[in-house]
Amino acid sequence: MTSSMKRRALITGASSGIGKATAFAFAKAGIDVALVGRSQEKLAAVATFVKETGVNAQTYVLDLAKIEEVKTGIEEIAADFAPIDILVNSAGMGYTGLLMDTPLADWQDVMDLNLTSIFQSIQAILPTLRQQQRGTIVNITSIAGEQPFPGWGAYSVSKAGLIALSKTLAAEERSNGIRVVMICPGAVNTPLWDTDTVQVELNRAAMLTPEIVAKSILHAVLMPEEAVIESMTLMPSAGVL
Repeated sequence: MTSSMKRRALITGASSGIGKATAFAFAKAGIDVALVGRSQEKLAAVATFVKETGVNAQTYVLDLAKIEEVKTGIEEIAADFAPIDILVNSAGMGYTGLLMDTPLADWQDVMDLNLTSIFQSIQAILPTLRQQQRGTIVNITSIAGEQPFPGWGAYSVSKAGLIALSKTLAAEERSNGIRVVMICPGAVNTPLWDTDTVQVELNRAAMLTPEIVAKSILHAVLMPEEAVIESMTLMPSAGVL
């Protein structure tokens, strides 16, 4: 892609945390954004800021936890906001609890949102990227997917699965001009820590900020097409997780 071509990104989980910060970083870099999330009110607030930079921003309400709706929903968004050449899979949930104590329904909820919804989003966007013979897919994994943390079993397994999905996708789609990037952060100070499914107290001031992660995502996306950052691990310098 030449520098004169306009770039357009679809970002899930765009109403808060890493997704929101990525939308802001992309906007400042001149990348149009399709903002996907569950809350129209929150998405609208993000879009207002993004539009102040002069780029195009559209909001789309889609609950990625409703697996049966994800593929069709992302397909419709991609068609409406075409042509998309960047997909950032930022939506996800945290979950703490011993494996022995994890109810099957909770386990399935974590796998659905953190892994299966991403699989469905990728399937929805791949035909377009293949047709264009270019594109970048960014998956937000976690250090928890690379090393075990007791009490984070379901979450760790979902992120380990996402790492495997990303590596397999990269191998399969490389010949189609599609780059797959894994951003693997340690603890990030996002609203994840305020949810009912996460029962852990850590020093959030010592964590990474969503803005730091977003800068790394932008850096990977803006790499020349002849190169790809396949995996980037980001850890808080203070040593938290």
